[in-house]
Amino acid sequence: MPLAKLIPLAIQLSMALVIFCVALHARFSDIVFLLRKPGLLVRSMISMLLVMPVFAVALAVTFDLNHSVEIALIASALSPVPPILPGKQIKTGGKASYVIGLLMISALVSIVYVPLAAALLSNVFHRPVEVERTNLITIVATSMLLPVLAGMLVRKLAPTLAVRIDKPLSAGATVALLIAFVPILVKEWPAITALLGNFSLLAMVVFAAVGLVVGHLLGGPDANDRSVLATATAARHPAVALAIVHNAVDQPGVMAAVLLTLLVASVVTTPYMKWREGILADSKTPDPHAT
Repeated sequence: MPLAKLIPLAIQLSMALVIFCVALHARFSDIVFLLRKPGLLVRSMISMLLVMPVFAVALAVTFDLNHSVEIALIASALSPVPPILPGKQIKTGGKASYVIGLLMISALVSIVYVPLAAALLSNVFHRPVEVERTNLITIVATSMLLPVLAGMLVRKLAPTLAVRIDKPLSAGATVALLIAFVPILVKEWPAITALLGNFSLLAMVVFAAVGLVVGHLLGGPDANDRSVLATATAARHPAVALAIVHNAVDQPGVMAAVLLTLLVASVVTTPYMKWREGILADSKTPDPHAT
């Protein structure tokens, strides 16, 4: 199997294990969490599915970006599935119910939304933007929906086991995910460095930063919900983005642009997540002057 096809598969499997570990903290009722909060649901979908795709298209139209970078930004914006490491959303104070609820709903929505949005963009830009629905459904089912259901089932039937396996499995999944990226990073590094000019890197930084701001503002009055939506809007699931550009992934620079977009999003979101973790830690620290 070619490396360009093998690496996305390894990423999917690693992500499936990461999401399984996150679901060990969740209940089956969390699946419909957002359905009980229609305001938060609407704001979440507007942030991820409307604002960011429009902004990505605006970047592509306004600036003379590398074509591969345009593809990567738009593919990331169209991917409605939350970020590469959803467990970190919980560490910043996010409720597992919102993290899991957003993951499940956005994953299901992506099956219909992604092909429709791709077809719309294809008509607007007069360029073919094809999405293989079967490939998309396979990714959504195997690396998102099934791991969530499996994790929640383990928590329900064997809660002690869920607690025991959470940390080692999560650590192993993260290491496997990083290892999966190393070969493709080595292979694509010359192409990645070639993309650093012509405002490409700046466009990716701005895209991720705007995602953080938009998600934070639309997250509502709950600070923890704002943290979840901010990171979900700024960084998306790489496997879904690769599924969107499936037919273009063998073109020069496309895989490199998708990887660089992911790396930039990870770097840009890190200070925000550290800030939110610090606020959460401060809120839990007892006041020594309190009586």
